[in-house]
Amino acid sequence: MLFLTQTPFLPFPVFFSSLSCRNQMGNLLKVLTCTELEQGPNFFLDFENAQPTEGEREVWNQVNSVLQDSESILTGLQAYKGAGQEIRDAIQNPNNRTLQERAWDAVCPLVIKLKKFYSFSLRLEEALKSLLVSLTCPPLTPTQHLEREQALAKQFAEILHFTLRFDELKMRIPAIQNDFSYYRRTISRNRINNMNLDIENEVNNEMANRMSLFYAEATPMLKTLSTATTNFVTENKSLPLENTTDCLSTMASVCKVMLETPEYSSRFSSEDTLLFCMRVMVGVIILYDHVHPNGAFNKSSKIDMKGCIKVLKDQPADNVEGLLNALKFTTKHLNDESTPKNIRTMLQ
Repeated sequence: MLFLTQTPFLPFPVFFSSLSCRNQMGNLLKVLTCTELEQGPNFFLDFENAQPTEGEREVWNQVNSVLQDSESILTGLQAYKGAGQEIRDAIQNPNNRTLQERAWDAVCPLVIKLKKFYSFSLRLEEALKSLLVSLTCPPLTPTQHLEREQALAKQFAEILHFTLRFDELKMRIPAIQNDFSYYRRTISRNRINNMNLDIENEVNNEMANRMSLFYAEATPMLKTLSTATTNFVTENKSLPLENTTDCLSTMASVCKVMLETPEYSSRFSSEDTLLFCMRVMVGVIILYDHVHPNGAFNKSSKIDMKGCIKVLKDQPADNVEGLLNALKFTTKHLNDESTPKNIRTMLQ
């Protein structure tokens, strides 16, 4: 359901019929992608309740089969405790077989859990590609796709929301890399031949190498999505780059307007939706910055970076510290000479 208004003089948004919504939404989104964003009309897009049309159903079902597992992945990551003490005991007592076995028995289930997280990232990558195909394919423009395929746009947002939540949690758990490093060292030394090495059937050397690269990233899920989006553009040479970047910049603009307009942000049924919008906005900015040759911070960017950063800084610091850090440390072009100094200053 959309609540839209075309005039800034109305204190509340006007509700249109679904047909009128579609006609008006296209114009609204086109306004959002222009450079004078602040002159465009405000609008509220219901991220909470968008439902798929028949035309969206096939892709929606495919992506939903992935997203329905996302909460269990986050719950598993949040509950990750690590085997730090067992590993320390084993390292300090290299000749104590009991302590070696105890560390190994503690680490093996954790490695299986880490494999599950990594495997989910591969599923998420495929889901993202499916959405990118749907939201950028001709003859419709990306703006028209977002207008007509609200449920897919919502799923795209949910993927970004999950991604930033996962990475925020992962950065607080140094035990992940410590546990996996111990696992790899122990396997390579092969000092405990008679112990539970059946785990190599689950995590062979090739899998361990890929997992190692994944967890070495500060923000592994975001890196996965950035690479997937870049590869999507590279592999689809017949598709104009603007189809992808306009999709991303429009999503960023939609989230920014929703966040900075109190009469619309107040309509969210849950305060969590505000954080949802912030994460989505930051996620699409980062993807845009990796995909567009000039990045998101350049003056020619279709994203109002100054406005987006201001929206974040207007929120409680505890809610946005991780998001501001994501813009600082996971974007590609922030430190380019072409980035305006005032933008760099805002992120210092």
